[in-house]
Order: sequence, then structure tokens, then C-alpha cells
Amino acid sequence: MASSSGLTDNVAGALAYVTIIPAIIFLVMEPYNKNKFIRFHAFQNLFLHGALIVVWIAMMIIGMIPFIGLIVIPIWFVLVIGGFALWIFLVLKANQGQKFKLPVIGDFAEQQANA
Repeated sequence: MASSSGLTDNVAGALAYVTIIPAIIFLVMEPYNKNKFIRFHAFQNLFLHGALIVVWIAMMIIGMIPFIGLIVIPIWFVLVIGGFALWIFLVLKANQGQKFKLPVIGDFAEQQANA
């Protein structure tokens, strides 16, 4: 369904994953903030970014511990590659009009989207 701005739901849902800013804009601006599909993807993106920030802070703290910090280097690599792959996957799913729920985060996003 196309909204009055010309963006279809799937395109707006995919754009919600670009960064935090479009997600916030879609949650504030009408008609997007009335659409549960777009709200779900915007909230899921915000919650995912929040979780990634918590993991980043934890990894930074662990990385400061002598010798154990060396173990963090390959874990960082896996997290960065995995995070990028997850981001691409979520953008594609939203663009296809699908609502893919991440574990835990997806449930919170769905609760907020339906509120």
C-alpha cells in the first residue's frame, strides 16, 4: 500500500534499517507512524542498534583486560561481518514486504508496533 508521500510500505520498512535517523522519523511522521509494518521495522532497528551498542561497550571493557583483550580481536571480526550480513538480510526482508522477527528484539518491536 502506498502512503501519501509515494513510499510503499516495503520501501519505508527497508529504509527504516538504513540508520537510526530514518527509523525515528518514521515513528514520528504521519502516515508512517500509523502503519504497523513500518513501525515494527523501525522499532526492531532501534532495539537492534541498542543491543549492538551494549555489546560494543562490553567488548571495549573486555578488550582492556591484558591478554584477554587479544581474544576480542577475532570476536570483533565475527561480530562486524555477522552484523553487516544481518543488516543486509533485514533490509531485504523488509523490502520484500516480510516481517522477520529477530529473537527477543523482534518480540519487543512487535509489542511496540502494536501499542
